[in-house]
Amino acid sequence: MSLRGLLWASGLALVAAFLPVQRGPAASTRMAASQLRAISNNESGISGAAVTGEVLARSLPYIQRYAGEFIVVKYGGHAMVDEALAKQFASDMVLLKAVGINVIIVHGGGPQIKDMLTKLDIESKFVEGLRVTDEATMEVAEMVLSGPINKGIVSAIQLAGGKAVGLSGKDGNILRTKKAEKEVVDPESGRPIQVDLGLVGEPDVVDVSLLRHLSAEGVIPVVAPVGVDAKGRSNNVNADTAAGAIAGALQAKRLMLLTDVAGVLDKNMKLLTQLSLSDVSSLVADGTISGGMVPKLQTATDAVRSQVEAAIIMDGRVPHSALLELFTDEGIGTIVNQ
Repeated sequence: MSLRGLLWASGLALVAAFLPVQRGPAASTRMAASQLRAISNNESGISGAAVTGEVLARSLPYIQRYAGEFIVVKYGGHAMVDEALAKQFASDMVLLKAVGINVIIVHGGGPQIKDMLTKLDIESKFVEGLRVTDEATMEVAEMVLSGPINKGIVSAIQLAGGKAVGLSGKDGNILRTKKAEKEVVDPESGRPIQVDLGLVGEPDVVDVSLLRHLSAEGVIPVVAPVGVDAKGRSNNVNADTAAGAIAGALQAKRLMLLTDVAGVLDKNMKLLTQLSLSDVSSLVADGTISGGMVPKLQTATDAVRSQVEAAIIMDGRVPHSALLELFTDEGIGTIVNQ
């Protein structure tokens, strides 16, 4: 029977086994999946304790692969606003840290920022359909991202038995930014034009020394995607982009982008479970990949080119998605590698 099946059948017995004691350094990776129905239906008749033992015994080879490595998780979407999923996510991150994986969380917060702007009656400005971040909007964005969202994630992790510290990209100069350049097509002329999005930045220099230090001390850093430019001004940074830049600077083992979709789909709406860099280029060129998936894949490919072993675009709505991705051979999303 597979660990994937055991994970589901035991209600993450592995979590229950590790979190109370938080024993020694180790890490995890993927396992083969078979006989899921049998274990899910408990056809073998084994006890709960035996299931837990089976999970732990089969986890060792996978625990060894990621020992001491960095995994950067971009956390957002439904997984962040659904209370049950958020609680599971926090426990899963504590588990990964407990077995020796250096987890870095970078979170989003677009919907929450939009809600706060509405509450404060701050009108959003758009250029060619893209939101402009003026000073008032940036103040709200930083307040929401670095405040209730960031500290809420930290609190959830600590309630699950871990240690976490909330940061923004400004702390320790983690994300020094330059003005983001955005090009759109003029609908009248059909020619590309540059648009000014205000205080929107993209990573220019990434300093991960603080993240390494905190990780070495047993802490899970939780990073809000706010950077600082050369003039000391706060910049709003796309959370996927921020996570990818941090993963690249760390040369992380994995970049995990949690989304509200299963992964990258082909033209028949079937999940593409693995893509190379050349596959991505071809699929974008022929129109198979379009819309919002294009920038996510750009982040994934940039990370892989920066010596991240692999990037995964995955469905954060799936319970314990991070564990299933790491602890099973097939994972649950689309993996991008060389």
